[in-house]
This record gives sequence, structure tokens and C-alpha cells, in this order.
Amino acid sequence: MRESGRSRDRIPPEAPPHNPEARLVYFEQKQVPSRPVLPTPPNLGDILSHALALERQGYKSNSVRGTVSGLKALDRRISLLDVQGVLTYLARVQVSPTRKEQLSNYLEKFYKWKGLEFQKPRYKRVLKLPFIPTENEVDQLIGGVGRKTAAFLELLKQTGVRAGEAWALKWIDIDPEKSMANISPEKGSNPRQLRISSRLMAMLNGLPHKSQFIFHLDDADPITSLDHFRRIFDRQRKKVAERLANPRIMQIHWHTLRHFKATMEYHRTKDILHVMQLLGHKNIRNTLIYTHLMDFPNDDYVCKVAQTVKEAQELVEAGFDYVCEVEGYKLFRKRK
Repeated sequence: MRESGRSRDRIPPEAPPHNPEARLVYFEQKQVPSRPVLPTPPNLGDILSHALALERQGYKSNSVRGTVSGLKALDRRISLLDVQGVLTYLARVQVSPTRKEQLSNYLEKFYKWKGLEFQKPRYKRVLKLPFIPTENEVDQLIGGVGRKTAAFLELLKQTGVRAGEAWALKWIDIDPEKSMANISPEKGSNPRQLRISSRLMAMLNGLPHKSQFIFHLDDADPITSLDHFRRIFDRQRKKVAERLANPRIMQIHWHTLRHFKATMEYHRTKDILHVMQLLGHKNIRNTLIYTHLMDFPNDDYVCKVAQTVKEAQELVEAGFDYVCEVEGYKLFRKRK
């Protein structure tokens, strides 16, 4: 059952402090009441001071928070000031090479700031093909969550934007006449204008218009409010997966829908440059993975017939491709 109204989807307003001393606390991870309180890292002061230094150098807040989280996790297990001990721990800990490379990057910046000698270990990221759900599974998830969460997921599914890009959308970014969304990029990507369906327009218009942003209030910190919204989504997704007895639903994350859109778009068009522009990638190597992400062994289609312009429009918005016209009827198809 979908929750009604604002109680479950509402993001409490919260803004980061502005004076330098108070901003130290901003980089502390907020404790989730249901989780046990973790011990304070012995070098927390150095970690937070390093975080402020990164911010002054122009690093984005989400990158800084990732660095703080990784360094705190290490410091709870082995003092960061014991460089050789950290290297030994990193070599023996049972985590993926990708995570080790990420932690090594955090440590390299930290030790350079601290003035300590550090030879970065040679861990290499292991590329894995992401999980791609079926469209039916995606639609089941969207149909089983709250109104605001459903609109957010539908936006990710139709456009392939990153969660942070969707979260930053303002009402002024939506052109209702052209059914277009103007996307401000993240991670050095390109800005883009993407088409959205009338169904999605209706879902968005059904949300409260209480701020300039579509999904959060004006005075809410975008990072902490998105973290809060992610926890809401996690709980809703778990309920949907349990109700449907389908554990694959639990593998659908926000970024999964970006992979889903790119994979389906490439399979539909066979145009890698089109997919590159859709995702806002600046390097085509980041897009090439979608050329072999999903195997479609059978060309099984659902076929529909449109007799009017409105019916044809609805089919196109639902993902159907125009095939031909027979005896005045327009035929459309979509892969099962």
C-alpha cells in the first residue's frame, strides 16, 4: 500500500552551519537511531580539519563526506598516524580491490596534508558489469512505493539522470509545454535537456509545490536530505521485495536505473553516441560498457495498434517504437 501525504516522504529542513568552527561538526556522519553508536576515532580532529582543507580546495561536499567516512572507518581499526600499520591493515583486510584503491586515494590526500611520507599501494579497480533488472521489476518497484518516491524513481527510469541531478531539479527546470527536463550536471558531465512523458509530468505535478525544488525544501541541506530520502527508499524497497517474494528487487538502487535506461536505449538505437549524450558522459569509454550489458536472446515483442494521434503518443511515451502503417492503422512494438 502506498503511504499517503507527506509523513513518510517529507524531508526535515536542515542547513549546514556557516562559521568555520561549526562546520567541523557538519562533516560528522549523523548517527542513525537504530544503529549502535560507534567509538570515536582517535584522530577525529585531524580528519575533520583535513575535510575543511579539502573543502577550501574546491572538493564537493559529497566527495569530502566520502573521504571523512573512509578515514574514520580506518582510524577506528588502526591509528592513521601509524602509516606502516595502516598499510599492513589495508593489505590484509577482506574488502574488494576497488574499495582498497578508494581508501588509498583518501589516505594519499590525508598524508600529503599531514606532511607524512606515504607510498600509495598498487590496488586496481576491478570493473564489474552492473545488475540490470527487467522493466517489469522496475515498474513493480515504482508501483509499490510512496507518491514522491515513485515520481523520483520514474524520473530516473525515463531519463537516466544521476540521483543527485534529479534531487537538484527545480520546478523552473521542467518545461510542461515541451515535456522536457533541463538537467544541471554532476561529476563534470555535460548539461542536457531530456524528454519526459505526460505520465511523469502528472506524477511530478501531483507533488506539493512548497519550494523552488521539486523533491526537497529550500532550506534543506541537499546532501543530508538526500541521505534521509535514501533511507526512506531502502525501507520501501524492502517491503516491496518481501511482498513480491522477489529478492532481485533489493538489487535495484538509484544508479541501477541509470544503467537500465542506458542499456535499453543502446539496444533500441544501437547508437553509442546518442547514449553518451543522454548520460552526459564526456568520455565515450564510460559509455561503451552498455554495448554488452544485456543479452536479448529472443526478439520477442509486445505489439500495439494506434488508431488516433493520442493513442500513438501514449504508445511512444510508454517506450513503444513505430514500425509501419497497415490499412490506416499504425503499428508499434516494444521488447518484452
